[in-house]
This record gives sequence, C-alpha cells and structure tokens, in this order.
Amino acid sequence: SLLQCFLPMQVTAVPELFLTAVKLSHDGTGARYLHVAREDSNNLFSVQFRTTPMDSTGVPHILEHTVLCGSQKYPCRDPFFKMLNRSLSTFMNAFTASDYTLYPFSTQNPKDFQNLLSVYLDAAFFPCLRQLDFWQEGWRLEHENPADPQTPLVFKGVVFNEMKGAFTDNERIFAQHLQNKILPDHTYGVVSGGDPLCIPDLTWEQLKQFHATHYHPSNSRFFTYGNFPLEQHLKQIHEEALIKFERIESHTDIPKQKLWEKPREHSVTCGLDSFAANPSKQTTVSVSYLLTDITDTFETFTLSLLSSLLVDGPNSPFYKALIESGVGTDFSPDVGFNGSTREAYFSVGLQGIAERDIDTVKQIIARTVDEVIAKGFEEDRIEALLHKIEIQLKHQSTSFGLALTSYIASCWNQDGDPVELLKIADKVSRFRQCLKENPTFLQEKVKTYFKDNPHRLTLSMSPEEDYHDKQAKMETEKLQKKVNALSEEEKTQIFEKGLELMALQSKPQDTSCLPALQVSDIEPKIPFTVLETTLAADEIPVQYCPQPTNGVVYFRAVSSLNTLPEELKPYVPLFCNVITKMGCGALDYREQAQKMELKTGGMSVSPHIIPDDSHLDVYEQGVLFSSLCLDRNLPDMMHLWSEIFNKYSTLGFICLDLLLFFSPRFEEEEHFRVLVKKTAQELSNGIPDCGHLYASIRASKNLTPSGELQEMFSGMDQVKLMKRIAEMSDIKPILRKLPRIKKYLLNSDNIRCSVNAAPQQITEASKEVEKFIKGIARSKKERKPVRPHVIEDPTFKPCQMKTHFVLPFPVNYVGECIRTVPYMAADYASLRILARLMTAKFLHREIREKGGAYGGGAKLSHNGIFTFYSYRDPNSLATLKTFEKAVEWAKSGEFTQQDIDEAKLAVFAAVDAPVAPSDKGMDHFLYGISDEMKQSHREQLFAVSSDNLVDVSNKYLAVGKSTRGQAVLGPENADITKDPSWVKR
Repeated sequence: SLLQCFLPMQVTAVPELFLTAVKLSHDGTGARYLHVAREDSNNLFSVQFRTTPMDSTGVPHILEHTVLCGSQKYPCRDPFFKMLNRSLSTFMNAFTASDYTLYPFSTQNPKDFQNLLSVYLDAAFFPCLRQLDFWQEGWRLEHENPADPQTPLVFKGVVFNEMKGAFTDNERIFAQHLQNKILPDHTYGVVSGGDPLCIPDLTWEQLKQFHATHYHPSNSRFFTYGNFPLEQHLKQIHEEALIKFERIESHTDIPKQKLWEKPREHSVTCGLDSFAANPSKQTTVSVSYLLTDITDTFETFTLSLLSSLLVDGPNSPFYKALIESGVGTDFSPDVGFNGSTREAYFSVGLQGIAERDIDTVKQIIARTVDEVIAKGFEEDRIEALLHKIEIQLKHQSTSFGLALTSYIASCWNQDGDPVELLKIADKVSRFRQCLKENPTFLQEKVKTYFKDNPHRLTLSMSPEEDYHDKQAKMETEKLQKKVNALSEEEKTQIFEKGLELMALQSKPQDTSCLPALQVSDIEPKIPFTVLETTLAADEIPVQYCPQPTNGVVYFRAVSSLNTLPEELKPYVPLFCNVITKMGCGALDYREQAQKMELKTGGMSVSPHIIPDDSHLDVYEQGVLFSSLCLDRNLPDMMHLWSEIFNKYSTLGFICLDLLLFFSPRFEEEEHFRVLVKKTAQELSNGIPDCGHLYASIRASKNLTPSGELQEMFSGMDQVKLMKRIAEMSDIKPILRKLPRIKKYLLNSDNIRCSVNAAPQQITEASKEVEKFIKGIARSKKERKPVRPHVIEDPTFKPCQMKTHFVLPFPVNYVGECIRTVPYMAADYASLRILARLMTAKFLHREIREKGGAYGGGAKLSHNGIFTFYSYRDPNSLATLKTFEKAVEWAKSGEFTQQDIDEAKLAVFAAVDAPVAPSDKGMDHFLYGISDEMKQSHREQLFAVSSDNLVDVSNKYLAVGKSTRGQAVLGPENADITKDPSWVKR
C-alpha cells in the first residue's frame, strides 16, 4: 500500500559515492522524496520548503524559529531545544536560506530517528504558532524591565537581536547587498533573514499566513539518508503528516531574472573596522556577473570549476592580478562561484583598498578577463583541480548525509534533478571530453559569461565613521513611531503581555508529551580502536591506525615548541600560516602550491596546546602538521614535507640560510607581505562570528599557565599583533624571525607522527615515514624520553581578571571562566553533566528566551576550564549576573532525576558522535587520551548523581571558591567604565 502512496520515479546507483538514490513522489500531495541508501550508520532526515518572501521582515526566518516552539502533538514550549536533551542526535538544526527553509537532523539510533522524525514532522506541518512565541522569537515591544512599567519601551526578540548581530559583520553586509542588487526583481531582492529595521513591521497574522501558503506537502521536498530501511520512513511520514493533506497548487516559483541591457553600479556603506591594518584603506569593491540557471547541472559544474581556476590559490589569474597587486588586503566577500540562487553568479574584487582605487581594481579585472581569453589555463592546473575532486569523493566524513542535503538543496528547490547532481564522475569525464574536443572550451565560457555579459554589477562598500550611530538612530526613530502610535490601553496591554510572557518563560514545563530515549539506551562500553606505535629511525614514535580510508592516507606530526625562545612565541601562528606557502627546496611558492594541489588533499600547520589530563598547571606546547593524499601520491607528499622541513637547513643551503637571515629575497618579502595582510584581514573579519570564543579565551587567560599561550596564539592578542605587523612599512624584521622559529621547530628532536591508512597500505606508509624522519635535521645527539616536552610551572598562581574590549557592535559577547579540575579527576564528569544541565534547564531560558540573546550556555573544556558564555547578546553585566544566578540554582539542587538523565543523554550524544576513519586514534595521538581513559570517564558519567552535582556547584562554582575571569566584547558601557575592577581595551 505504501507503493500506492509513493510512486517510484527512478533508482540510480552512484558507485563513486557508494550509494543508491531512490526518487519518489507522494501520490496524494505531490510531495517530492529522495532517499539515498548508503552503508552509513549516521542516518539523516530533512524536509525543505521553498520560501519566497517579498519583503525584508524576515518572515521565513522568524517562522523557522516559531514552528519549533510547540506543535499540536507536542504542545509544550520549545520541543526543539527540549529534544536536544532527550535524544542521541548527532545533528539537529534548521536553516533559512534566500529561497528555502531546511529542517535536518541525524542520529545513529533507529528509535531516536523515529522520535525526532515525529517531532520534526509535527513542528513543520502542525505548529501552534502562538502569539507569545512569535513575540519571543521574532520581535516585540516590551519595557526594558518587563516588571516595571516606568522603564522605557524597547524592541526585543531573538531573531531581532540575531540579525542586529549578523549585520555587524561587514562581509555579511556586502554579500547581502550583492545578492539583492544582482537579482533585484523578485525574492532575491529582499533580506530573507530579516533586516532589523524591517523586522518590526511583521505581524503575527502575516506569519501564520506565510506558513499556510509555504509549509504544505505540495511545496515540500523530503530527503532521507543512511542504512535504515526506507519503508519505515515512508510509512511514518505518510501516516503522521502527508495523509492529512490534499494536493494544492503552490505558487512559490521564482521567475527568471530579466537580463540587463547594460552593466550597473551600486555603492553602500558599513561600519569602521577597528582592526583594519590601514584605517584609510577600508573600501571593498567587486564586479559580479550573472551566469546560468542552476538546474543546468553540467553548465553549473563547468562554471564552478572555471571559477576555481580563476580565483583559487597563488597560481590563479585573479590572485596574481589582484591579491599580489598590493592594492588591497584580500579578495572581496563572496568571491568566486555562488550557486545558491536560481541563476548562479560569479564575483571577484578586493577588500582593504583606498576609495580612490576602485577604478584601478575594475581595470585590473577587465584586463585579467582579456588575458585569460587570450592564454587559457595550464593543463597542470586543470589536472590539479580534477585531482581535488577525486580526493573529495574518496575522503569520508561523518556528516556525509548533511553535506548531501546541503549540496542538493538549491538545485532541487528550483525543480532541478538532485540525482544528476550526485553523478560527479560522469560530469568529470564529460568535462574532459569537452576539453579534448575543443581546447578553447573554457576560454569561450569566459568570453560568453564575463567579457560579453551586460548583466554585470559593480558593487562598492565604504565605511562611515558614524555608521552604527546612524543605524541606532534609525532604530530609535522606528521605535518612537511605534510607541507614539500606541493608545493608553495598548500600552497597558503591552505591559500585561510582557508579564504574561515572563511568567510563561519561568513556568516549569511539562515535557511528558515528548518522546525520549533512556540512559539505558546508551551503550555501556565503547569499541576500542586498534593502534600500533613503533619507533621510526629507532627513536621517533609513530602511531599507525589501520582504517577503511578508501584509498586515502592521512599523515600528521606534532613537534614541540619547548626550546623556542619566549620572544619568538607570539609569531608561531603566523609561522604556521605561511610555512607551507613560501616555497620549499628548489620550488618557489607558486610551484609549491601547484605540486601540493596535484599530489595532496592539503597540507596545513597549526599551533597545538595540549592540556595535561591529570594536572591543570601542566601542558604540552607544539605545532601540528596535518595532510592527506591518495595512496599513490604518498611518496610525493612526504617529499614535500621533507622539503618544507629542510628548506635552508641542509648543508648546501647554509649560505642561503645566512643570506635569508640578513636579506630575504625581494619577491619572497613581497609574497610574505601579501600573506600577512590576508591573515590580518581574515582575523578581523572573524570577530563578529567568534566573539564569544574571543571573550572566553581572554577570560581564561590567567587561570592556567597554558591560558596565556592560548590568548597569545588564538585570542584578541593575536588579532592585535597581526594588525600591527600588517601596518609595518618594513616587514623584514618579522620575516627574519621565520628561519629562527624554524630552527627550533622543524627538526626531529621532539617530534611524533601518526598515520591513518588502509591496512594493506601501512607497510608502504611506514617506509615513507622512516625515509622522512631520516631525512630531516637533528640538532642534538641525545634524545630525551617520549614526554620531555611537558611544561610544569611550579611558580604559577592563577588570578582574577575582567576585560572589556570596546568594539563598534550593537550587541555583546560575554564570557566567564572558572578554574576547576582536569579530565582524569573524579569531579570532571559531574562538572561536565552540570554544564549541560545548567544550559538546558536555566541558561537557555534566562539568556535566550528572557534576555533575547541569540545563544548562551555553559561548557566544560578538556583543559578543566568551566565556561559560561553568551552570543549576540543585548545585555552584558545583566548576563554576568545571570551566570551567578545559575550557580545559585545549581547549588539549590532544584532539578529532578529526569533533568539529570536528559543532561546525560545530551553529553553522551557528544561523547559518542561518529568518528571518521581519518580521525580514529586522534584523541590518543593529539591529547594522550586512551580508550581505557575514555571508558573510565564514561563510567563516571553514568554514575553522576544529584548529590554530586550540588557538591561540585558548591566546591568549584560558588563565588570565592575558584579563581575566575570575565570578558565582554561589545559597545561602550557606562556601568563597566565606572567599575575600576574592569580593564578596558
């Protein structure tokens, strides 16, 4: 009978991805269905609706939040967040794109899959959409203090604050305007997430209407993935949702954009970037071209490859012409191919330029297009790109289902064929065929889509000194207009509704209607991973982990930083960033990049701080080298590493070493400057997205000896250092530090390696690793024992510190950190459960629902630091007070056994998240945590009781018990300024 409800349309095997795709259509409603069967236990479900708003009130985004606040079958408040603690899901979220809304989840447990499917179906198709939920999630007028009608009325709401935070990010502002202006005629001309100045125009009635017209099976696409049986999914989806609907005509089609007859120009403004290396060079400009309809899958595939050839890596024509011109700092936001709208577009330009250079950039772009049409591309670059696709197909990730649903969403949303998209091998061979038959195939595309294309937009963005003040002023005017229009009666209603919402948010919830797994559903034991550690060249430990890696080898190494002089340490992140990009052996940086693309899936280096599992004041500091390649290319990859390690240091290069020490080659210096400017720009651009992480790193700086290093390597200190270096007119002194750092780091004194590969590949791999080890320099004869590199600081004393980074943002990022216990301590498991419990049962309610922040919670890090945080938060000191209240709440023990069990489920969902073959054994290699230690931690987690939780709250989190630090990133704050205990940065 199921086959009568779902009509099979096609079944297609896609061998290169080890999957079979089954396309179906639901007879009664016309709902589309794609099932991807694959031997993968991490099963995924998603349902997607085409959502095409015609204004910037953020209706699809606010709807995405509100449907998850309760439904017919599950009327309790916020079943979505409640299910995070009643499930072993490996992923749960919802996304609003420009033209669709997607609801995905994944889990490895069949019962859990059915539970989550039931909650998701009911939320999407039968939500309550209560007015108070709309007010909480979308926007509302409310007194600053809801309990005091004398305080002024202000705008509040989760999405309202989320979008205010989103538009503090200049890259986001630019990308949003780019899409709005190149596709202005329909839904792409508005802000689907919501413009903070338009959000308060949305009414509750409009929200309900939008749901009725867009969230219907006739406008839906269902996707399931993994190794659970398809029949079970179809039965449940049919019975719990589809059977209750009739087919309708969904009028959500997006018409093709009318093509322009001549190019257009547009300019916008944004906020100043306080971390820009050059305050007078903060303009961004790009030229964008409208391409083809994304449902033409081969043309789209070709254009995305063409885009990579044009902008990726130091050998690409636009990198050479734009990045290396010195005119700007980095490519403009949204550079390259964008295939998320009905017609794709390509964009290229520069950020960090002077306003007077806008025309220069446009000329460079036009000239580069002409050069590409004349010269085409080197064969090796095309091969390197196709090699990259081959590696991407073979590399196995644990979230493959999620990657697939995101990959097909846009094309399927426009009625393209999702199965065609998956047949990548066919496209590669067709692409090769096209090139073979017509060597100028790609040049002709460049001519058609770039040179001769009048649908071309030049967008520029320049900062305004008072941009954020102007935004605030417009918001205040909007607020005044709303408030002035209120009658006395309406004002009274607002006050009463505010009290009602507050009461509802504080009321204990009956969640008994929601399905849940039990702690007894969790596996008591973990499977152990087979690891073998041998000594290469008789003394270097190498960990081998045989895994079904599908023809890919993963090589990693950690080298100790212990002997590195203190004054060089701040430059380690920069060293890591550039060491694989500066040339090696006989290769200059362009040849090196080419070789890496042809022979590897990437080679990267990053600072690595490893907290000890038993002592808070002991840690290991080093640098992690990571890389992957196809089996056949392992000798080439290891040779590249040897060359990087040995550059300037084998005997024949001694003179070169001295030469470099005193006078770097000019082109090397210029290239280094390009990399420095790019890095500084990326760090500055990342602050609005990672503000809570920067706050937490700063707050924990003085709590452990490794905290200071963490701040130096990845905190605001690093952002400021890179800004300073990028500002230097003479960069030689910094460049001269590199060979000095290299001398301490890139040798075999304190190094250990690891290899993950297929069992039959291990012998071959060990030969290559042995060769590599024997070929790199040693500075000492005597090798110390395997852990000489731990640092112990007996003089270290943790101390309190409060820091306020004043930034031109309208929202705050808050962090408070407390020094507790290391991983192996008996109390660690209790603190870990407590962090989850506080987040779910107290902080989520107080910080997000009542406070209006986009996010907040508590977490315990591997280094024994207990962190409270909030994200895109309208409050700062009030949030720190909430953290205090959370501790009081925990000390009072006002939670049930059910609450504790739910916290355990959520923690185990993270502990038992699937691990890819490439990452098996990594906890052991990187952090020294063995499977035995994990099993013992697991048993401690199971054993955590209510008394343990109250006990650790009193012992570590109560005020005065442990050393703590606080940090806020955000706008000027009079209360903080008045308080002498705060340091202002």
